[in-house]
Amino acid sequence: MSEMRFNPITLDWVVMAPDRALRPDDFHGDRVQPAPRAAHRDDCPFCTGNESMTPGETARISAPDGSWLVRAFPNKYSVFDPGCELQRKKNGTFRSMAAAGVHEVVVEHPRHDLDLCDMEPAHLALMLRMYRERYQALRHHPLAESIVIFKNQGRRAGSSLEHSHSQITAAPVLSSQVIMRLQEARRFHELEGGCLYCAVLHEELLAEERVIEEGGSFVAFMPYAALSPYHTWVFPRKHQSSYDEISDADIAELAGILSRLLRRLRSAAGGPDYNITIRSAPVGEVSSGCFHWYLSVVSRISQLAGFELGSGTYINSMRPERCAELLRSVAV
Repeated sequence: MSEMRFNPITLDWVVMAPDRALRPDDFHGDRVQPAPRAAHRDDCPFCTGNESMTPGETARISAPDGSWLVRAFPNKYSVFDPGCELQRKKNGTFRSMAAAGVHEVVVEHPRHDLDLCDMEPAHLALMLRMYRERYQALRHHPLAESIVIFKNQGRRAGSSLEHSHSQITAAPVLSSQVIMRLQEARRFHELEGGCLYCAVLHEELLAEERVIEEGGSFVAFMPYAALSPYHTWVFPRKHQSSYDEISDADIAELAGILSRLLRRLRSAAGGPDYNITIRSAPVGEVSSGCFHWYLSVVSRISQLAGFELGSGTYINSMRPERCAELLRSVAV
């Protein structure tokens, strides 16, 4: 039987409809397994030796021999222009402004053939350190109001280059999604006291059935009203509003949890394309008592259709309890 569940953080109602997975599907099996990749490609701008194909670096983490392990640089096809002014315009209901901001790429590994689940946790820790370094730098940019760290893995997730990489943007405005979540976190703080995210984490730990892994500093779980199959959140146990507060020790733990989570996902769900997002407080809320940063992994197993687009309500064809059970059963 289907049921509707409410997500108090996103304010989404989600229809849990496991019977939908049994529908006839003329397109089932269209997903083509990717061909094996070479460790290096001469035409790939992210491979070692091809650094001249990208804009100049903003940061790098180097190996003892001087070669790079992780590097960051401006996106060659940036959606934002760091050199322009905001130039706000208004004509009746028509409002616009220059797309001023920063858009960077983080190349996660020198090798062309490795995805995150193939990399050692120690290397993922280097990537997470780079995220923190660039977040701290961009937070002081005069145009930055909202900083987003995200990764698109695979074509269904929006990736256009197969060499593993992430992106970071610093925008001069807050999206309606961020504003809504911040407002709801403030409302909970005022009416209930404390942090909504801490409360959700506490109740998920009590429920246990959607928890995938617990560490000393982080918990990986599927939310009660997960938007899609294998939709997973990783929350810090300790209240922190901004990602750049993370310590080196916590980075090491988060890297291990993320590595195991992605390997579980590959084994249990067949290695679907996915998006990773680090949701952090707006730049002006870095010490917020009500906002709590977290990492989100969204598998691109299902896709939005007419009902979702027309109603704004998601349909999830796999209950999060079942997804969490499948991931926990994978030996890592």
